[in-house]
Amino acid sequence: MSFSGKVKEELAMRFPGGRHCLLSELSAISTMCGTFSEDREGEEILTIHTENEAIARKCFTLVEKTFNIGGEVSSYTSMRSNPETGSKMYYFLAQGKGLKAVRNASVQAVCCKRAYLRGAFLASGSVSDPRKSYHFEIVCGTERIAQYLQHLMLGFQMDAKIVRRKKSYVVYLKDGTGIVDMLNVMEAHVALMELENVRILKEMRNRVNRKVNCETANINKTVSAAVKQVEDIIYIRDSIGFDKLPEGLKDVALTRLEYPEATLKELGELLETPVGKSGVNHRLRKLSEIAEKLRDNQGGTA
Repeated sequence: MSFSGKVKEELAMRFPGGRHCLLSELSAISTMCGTFSEDREGEEILTIHTENEAIARKCFTLVEKTFNIGGEVSSYTSMRSNPETGSKMYYFLAQGKGLKAVRNASVQAVCCKRAYLRGAFLASGSVSDPRKSYHFEIVCGTERIAQYLQHLMLGFQMDAKIVRRKKSYVVYLKDGTGIVDMLNVMEAHVALMELENVRILKEMRNRVNRKVNCETANINKTVSAAVKQVEDIIYIRDSIGFDKLPEGLKDVALTRLEYPEATLKELGELLETPVGKSGVNHRLRKLSEIAEKLRDNQGGTA
């Protein structure tokens, strides 16, 4: 099962405690994938269409708990997605005068806003596998609905944005922290823990990679510097020899040729008269300057 499917499965089993929250969640689902109509006697008919059987059955329970009336869950095969095999669709149908309250649900309290966002996601949302990317979205039929969901999400300090996709409007989150917050708001706590575990592992890998890259860069820098030092020393040896060098520079030059892979600290300890890293570095710079002057003179002579 996909991560998105796991989130929906968990939320389909979660029911608010208060009637106002039950109404809010049912209102969101009906807004995203439902229709209202009336029979000849003026009774309200609510129909929900969904590809997820758990959502259809949740609507049955929401209506039963809120209005103490029953409903019907049925399925049929839709040919829109796959002309050869079709995809199974589920619809929930309930009838009763009290259902008008679903249309007029008041989403004011924080708990009701949580329930509304939960219902909207169940009906028309998805979230990517966090091991691959961070992306949460709810597809809306109108810009007005998208703006309302964005308003609710901003109220929970989430950086929700809207983008138009063909004839739909999509409210989305692109950062891991925002998606964690959204799962918390919807009360998908099991999925939240799974996502957090993935985020921790990702961050650990990133830290290790950064450290390895940094160390590799430092090693490459050290190796390049040592190669340049050896080249300069060989040029001096082949041009004028070491006898014309001061004793300290001669000592460093001979030691570097003998130990080309030694660090500055190790090089200093290997000298006849040991010196520290700064002392070794100073002498190597002097040797480099001498080599450059010799190359310039050689070029001028040519």
